[in-house]
Amino acid sequence: MAHDLIIRGGAIADGTGNKTFSGDIAIKGNTIVEVGSVSGTAAREINADGALVTPGWVDIHTHYDAQATWDTALAPSSWHGVTTAVMGNCGVGFAPAAPDKHDWLIGLMEGVEDIPGAAMTEGLTWGWESFPEYLEALDRHAYAIDIAAQVPHGAVRGYVMGERGAKNEEASDADIARMAQIVEEGVRAGAVGFSTSRTFLHKATDGEYVPGTFAKEDELFGIGHALKRAGHGVFQMTSNHKDMDKEFGWMERMARDLGVTVTFNLVQTDEAPDLWKKMLGMLDRTNAENLPVYAQVAGRPAGILMGWECTVHPFIAFPSWAELAALSPADRRTRVADPQFRTRMINETPADMTGFGLFVTRSFEKMFVLEAGDGSAPDYEPAPEQSVAAIAHAQGVKPEQIIYDAMCANGGEGLLYFPLFNYTAGAMDPIHTMLQHPRTNIGLGDGGAHCGAICDASIPTFMLTHWVKGRTRGDRLPLEFIVKRQTRDTALLYGFSDRGLIKPGLKADLNIIDLDTLAIPAPHMAHDLPANGRRLVQEAHGYTATLKSGVVTFQNGEDTGARPGGLVRGPQHTAA
Repeated sequence: MAHDLIIRGGAIADGTGNKTFSGDIAIKGNTIVEVGSVSGTAAREINADGALVTPGWVDIHTHYDAQATWDTALAPSSWHGVTTAVMGNCGVGFAPAAPDKHDWLIGLMEGVEDIPGAAMTEGLTWGWESFPEYLEALDRHAYAIDIAAQVPHGAVRGYVMGERGAKNEEASDADIARMAQIVEEGVRAGAVGFSTSRTFLHKATDGEYVPGTFAKEDELFGIGHALKRAGHGVFQMTSNHKDMDKEFGWMERMARDLGVTVTFNLVQTDEAPDLWKKMLGMLDRTNAENLPVYAQVAGRPAGILMGWECTVHPFIAFPSWAELAALSPADRRTRVADPQFRTRMINETPADMTGFGLFVTRSFEKMFVLEAGDGSAPDYEPAPEQSVAAIAHAQGVKPEQIIYDAMCANGGEGLLYFPLFNYTAGAMDPIHTMLQHPRTNIGLGDGGAHCGAICDASIPTFMLTHWVKGRTRGDRLPLEFIVKRQTRDTALLYGFSDRGLIKPGLKADLNIIDLDTLAIPAPHMAHDLPANGRRLVQEAHGYTATLKSGVVTFQNGEDTGARPGGLVRGPQHTAA
């Protein structure tokens, strides 16, 4: 046969941003060899008539660093058409790892990314100390998708400085030199970048901020020089969201003086609701100079989900919660269904809370019921009049009554939605603007992380269901633009020039999508991590097939068991 596979008659959005066209795609091995009207034959053909065909999604912000050691499917991202994922973000990960620091690294990841510590303790298959050895361990697995790793600041600092590093003491010149050496070694071995966290939201389980949170510029630039010497590598930074403008100066200088690509997280916060506009203005300046500084932006509000089994919910400070917390999920659902218990709990006075906990659990005007309970798709852009506060006022009842009943829906698995970022005015208009800036990239889905509070790994699918075809409270965005933004644009940020386009000579990573039926149901809690660990998951409907390197990995939502993916080491280039 001339080809291994031909996809016939699809509407091709090829990742360039150009207008969708009808055509065929021929694949030989793991490579696209022909696009257009293909007259040859193949061992297998897929009829894509009436379907949309896109490159596979390239997700640049995930946290599968632990999961990749025990799970080759890497769901839920793989369920949503992701064919390449970059992990090791936010300064947390598992290498380098001194033998006596395994529990500390797990506590760091658990505290920052809300991944159950017991699951990581049971599931992690330690067999490395250095970062190159960690890459070797990953390289021994085959996956449903490709993965790429970054060297995490927290692990490096703890490895070099011990307790001084863990407690964010200032690094000496010798410390910085050793950290830079480790980062350079990791990047030369195949890491695609380095990551750090400078946000006050990120703490280990022991209450300490992520190592590197307060690192001085000499430490940051010491590592920047390591990336320069290695010849590649993105410097990823999770910023303190209300002070992003104060960080921009050193990022700009790193890009200008060292030529290092820098990417930082950009969101709208209620504390500084217009700062994102100022940051886009700063990006306009660096864009004019063609400096490689980019913001990662989310495709929807960073939504904290709250339910009886979630990490946080509005009743967590109520006296009766102590009775519920010790129960199994099934017994808890039975208990909350008791009308007498309901009456008692909603009339209790919660313990005093301050700061972030008080804001999330008592800001009823920012709290919404995620779904109607009838199986319909969740509404991620609800209007202010749909808030718990508004509903309670309209019904003349306490907000706790609305909350309690919503969490008891669906057999006790109902969820509330609290859009933490990007929703100050109760609409996604800031996201609409941020997505269109030439120096932003779609990210922040956090696949593999925030298992009990956030389920945003579905954002690649949401970009189509909401921004292309479903938004009703504002302007939408063109299909071709959205496809380009999460394929070619995200691929090129990390130097993956061999993917992200439907073009001869490039990797055959593809999605075949029934756009009419594409949908995401509400998230739900699953207990499928090691040690029966819990995580929020969210499926997708409407992916006819996902192909990784020319092999069908998912068909009509079902895992085929094929594992053609693997570790991506450094930038991937093609002559095409």
